[in-house]
Amino acid sequence: MQSFRYGQTTIDYSVEYIKGKKDVSLSICLNEGVKLVVPHGIHSDKLEGILHKKAPWILKKKNELNEVAAAPPPKEYVSGEKFAYLGRHYRLKVHKSETLNNPTLNFKQGRFIAEIPNNMNADDKVIRLSSLFKEWYITQGSRKIEERLKVYCPKMELEPTKIAFKEQQKRWGTCTKEGAIYLNWRIIMAPMSVIDYVLVHELAHLRYPDHSTDYWRFVRSILPDYEQRKEWLRINGPLLSLN
Repeated sequence: MQSFRYGQTTIDYSVEYIKGKKDVSLSICLNEGVKLVVPHGIHSDKLEGILHKKAPWILKKKNELNEVAAAPPPKEYVSGEKFAYLGRHYRLKVHKSETLNNPTLNFKQGRFIAEIPNNMNADDKVIRLSSLFKEWYITQGSRKIEERLKVYCPKMELEPTKIAFKEQQKRWGTCTKEGAIYLNWRIIMAPMSVIDYVLVHELAHLRYPDHSTDYWRFVRSILPDYEQRKEWLRINGPLLSLN
């Protein structure tokens, strides 16, 4: 790890040299911090010059990252633990059964009810209940999204060729050239207003494939407060997790 001074601030950064690369790439993320990816043989003075030029932007991005909520610890799937759904948190109750061969998960009277075999070890419990929760979120989420499509498709005069939940690590949604929309299943943990934002965001890409001024103007015409919803997701997104 290296560092440079900008005013009274010391900024740490790392450098990765890649053979054949022709330009310098600068990125900032929670895990790696400030990182430069550069060609072999580039002089350190040039890197310092780039970093000083980009310092205001770097500090701005670092401040934004500091606002982002820390990822919660992995779920243990024990009684009393809370799980998010549509922006609210519901407790889990785990029952052990002498006769049950496979775990089950249901949502009843405002709580999650899991039943597991009496002899199931802790590791297997986490694996199996994690899978059941994911299935539950996808099933419930699919129903909710179908309801919301009936609201927004007529307003936007757009219709996806397909919409489904899938595993996505870094994105909340994607829209393909063929008009299919895929949503990160974890988004169903968020408030409905945030789910609506992600849905409208992807639907708008059916008309505008990029994030142009016209694209954002279109999104705003549907959700005038989309920036607040987007900001909620930026800050609280890491909390929408089972891991």
